Amino acid sequence: MDLDGDEVVFTTWHESVKVANIRHDPRVGLCADEKTPPFAFALIEGTTKIETDALDLLYWATQIAGRYMGVERAEEYGRRNAVPGELLVRVTPTKVVAKKNISG
Repeated sequence: MDLDGDEVVFTTWHESVKVANIRHDPRVGLCADEKTPPFAFALIEGTTKIETDALDLLYWATQIAGRYMGVERAEEYGRRNAVPGELLVRVTPTKVVAKKNISG
């Protein structure tokens, strides 16, 4: 998961339950949390758009890979994940609830 301006972007497989649910109803809820003190979370409600553009998919798969696998392996994992069948999902937030320093 990453940010593109005001949109949240992520990739997922075209046959996943997630995609089936998005195609049925484009409204989603996302949650991100920190698992270490002082703890934080963000809840995002929004609407989705599925994209199939190969260049956008490669770009975002690489950006996301860099975040999770490290910059030195970003291109390797970006190419591995930007394959036919993988989709780019954009979420336009309609509501955001966040809190930091929960235990502080």
